[in-house]
Amino acid sequence: MLTALLLVSGLATINSIPMSLDIRQRENEGILILDLKGRLISGEAVQKLRDTIRALLDSGRNNILLNLKGVDYVDSSGLGALVICYTSAKKEGGAVKLLHLNRRNIELLVLTKLTTVFELFNEEQDAINSFFPSREIKRFDILSFLQKQEESGD
Repeated sequence: MLTALLLVSGLATINSIPMSLDIRQRENEGILILDLKGRLISGEAVQKLRDTIRALLDSGRNNILLNLKGVDYVDSSGLGALVICYTSAKKEGGAVKLLHLNRRNIELLVLTKLTTVFELFNEEQDAINSFFPSREIKRFDILSFLQKQEESGD
């Protein structure tokens, strides 16, 4: 069974066996969305994200939304990769924005003060709208998110 898992998902984590990051690309209103699944950790996963973003930027796609709904863990190398992706896109005149972070990943961004760098969104349409200056934007409210999490016991 482990062999089948490795063939399907690359190197991922199951009981301390490293797991890869799955990246699926789609588009909404001309904005590129990368749906990430797995762990954004040092090694292959971080390199895969950086290579994907670099290839997109090289092809002229510089407005990118990272959907982190399927990312359960980000380590310091993963945070570094997110920052590198952000700065690379900004140098190309674009932006990298974050969508659907879990509580742990939001707390990590707050702790590292990266919430002052990244635009965070809870709803995909709000994130898409943020790329269009004439549209109304509902920004992510970290405090209310954390309060709701506490109330629900998550």
